[in-house]
Amino acid sequence: MIKLFLLFCTGLVLFLFGMFRLSATVRERFAGSRMREYFRLSVKTPLYGVVTGFVATILFQSSSATSVITVGLVSAGLIDFFHSLGIILGADIGTTVTVQLVVWKITDASPVLIIFGSLLWISGRNKWKHVGEALFYFGLIFFGLSLVSQATAPLKSHPELMELFKQARNPLVGVFVGLMITAVVQSSAIPIAILVILAQYNLVTIDSALPVVFGANLGTAATALLAALTANINGKRTALSHFLFKLTGVVICMAVLPFFIPPLEYISASVAQQIALGHFFFNLIIVIIFVPLLTPFTRMVERLMPGSEEVLSLWPEYLDEKCLEDPGKAFECVRQELVRQFSVVGRMFAQGIDLINHFHASQRQNVHYIEMVVDTLRKEIGIYLCKISRDALSADLSRKLFLFDQVTDDIERIGDHIFSISELSRRKHRRKISFTDDAREDLAVFITLVHTNLDEAASLITRKDNKIIENIFAREEEIDAMEKDLKERHLERFYRRICHPEAGPIFIEMLIHLERISDHCENIAEHIQDLKEL
Repeated sequence: MIKLFLLFCTGLVLFLFGMFRLSATVRERFAGSRMREYFRLSVKTPLYGVVTGFVATILFQSSSATSVITVGLVSAGLIDFFHSLGIILGADIGTTVTVQLVVWKITDASPVLIIFGSLLWISGRNKWKHVGEALFYFGLIFFGLSLVSQATAPLKSHPELMELFKQARNPLVGVFVGLMITAVVQSSAIPIAILVILAQYNLVTIDSALPVVFGANLGTAATALLAALTANINGKRTALSHFLFKLTGVVICMAVLPFFIPPLEYISASVAQQIALGHFFFNLIIVIIFVPLLTPFTRMVERLMPGSEEVLSLWPEYLDEKCLEDPGKAFECVRQELVRQFSVVGRMFAQGIDLINHFHASQRQNVHYIEMVVDTLRKEIGIYLCKISRDALSADLSRKLFLFDQVTDDIERIGDHIFSISELSRRKHRRKISFTDDAREDLAVFITLVHTNLDEAASLITRKDNKIIENIFAREEEIDAMEKDLKERHLERFYRRICHPEAGPIFIEMLIHLERISDHCENIAEHIQDLKEL
């Protein structure tokens, strides 16, 4: 029994490790243009959102991962509360695929997936290397479940245990058990997949399994609720909505449980398949009920949790394709989008700098999400400028096109440096490093100068002002001189053993990134200076 218990626990560990690593790998791989394309579809209609959540959950192999990402995107202001609900509903459908694969015994093929994935991971290049890594973790998920299956197989030879499993228990106890297990392991797939495996050995009945399935679905909301603790009002609304969706589904399905089971038994004689179908139909019922009611449901939740947050569009707002026929109007569209891109960077700067002294993991994630917007705008502005260049342009307009492309590139690079500062802040927080009072004061003065340059560079996109351009140049010289002075002060504190040894490299790197932000502001001022008119 001890050997079987250890084998069972090993299977669970491999499952969880594979799931978390697969989710992280896919997030890293799709955090760029593809993920942005998927979420671009989600804001069109709720049905597109359902499809987005479904696809994302299949890729992540975890509805909890999709829910947490959605809460983060809503909290960062990249998706509004209404459109996030479709993604949440789609994620609930997507999570049923994993259980169905267990029913089809893909666990038997898991060693092949692991071997092939590892070979591709080791020998592959570029995208095939990433495909091999994802395939390896995907196989590891189901290999873990195969170990669980091996650990539970001997139980069928114990009549007393079989009788215990088959006895109909209090359905509410089943709901509670499923909820608690899912809340702890942060995956509904584990308890439901284990039920499927037990059913394959005739150790459970559909009557005793379904309440656990319902509870496991309710437990998936716990992860999103935890993620929402540090989210803004819209992030909290999304997490609450996820919980209400699941709670409504549990109440309805438990109320009609005697009528819920016969259709499942009619469709399939296999208890394992019945459990998978029950999992699917439970989530399908939730989608059918709430998709038509999302508008009034949104209003209800907004009344329960009043407040408002600005939504930051992930995509360009001013790059009108119709204006391409007139270069003058097209350049005005670009100028307005540059103003917006600078506004986004300003917001990113404020949140990134705040992390230095007041670190919050959710706010660092917001900075990461906002950087996605900055990168997207840089790409879309570049594409739009290429479309303008297809027609013959005058020398002045050609120069304007080139300089505008340089400006959007400088703005994007400012975002990169802000993101680097947020990562340094995370390192500082994780290692429990603190700056001295003198270092904090020096850094605050330095940040103020850089922030002033950033604001004035942004104002130049709206109106060319030679006085402001001269101020930026003069301030940049002051920042360069101050950077050297602050480094010398840090060395003095280091030699006097006043500051923490690990604080120095982080402090110096922050100075470097801030100085480079100012460099890009100077570049933008030079570009605007070279233009005859905006």
